[in-house]
Amino acid sequence: MATGRGNIPRTTGKGGNYRSTKSGAGMTKKGVAAYRRANPGSKLKTAVTGKVKKGSKAAKRRKSYCARSLGQLKETQMELLNEKIRCR
Repeated sequence: MATGRGNIPRTTGKGGNYRSTKSGAGMTKKGVAAYRRANPGSKLKTAVTGKVKKGSKAAKRRKSYCARSLGQLKETQMELLNEKIRCR
């Protein structure tokens, strides 16, 4: 996806390859297929949304993603905390 002035990637409508935040965010199946065509050998998968069975592959993928995201969130909060301390 080019990001020039005339070629702004769309998230909805014709050519929209991303889900809205309300519907779970992430790329659509169509978007993942387009990405794989552009990047052969990619292992990109769609987001895990909705209910999943406990212990299933999808549940494990979601748990892994949430664990990584939580780590990023903690890092960001620590940086903010350190910045507040430095500003005082």
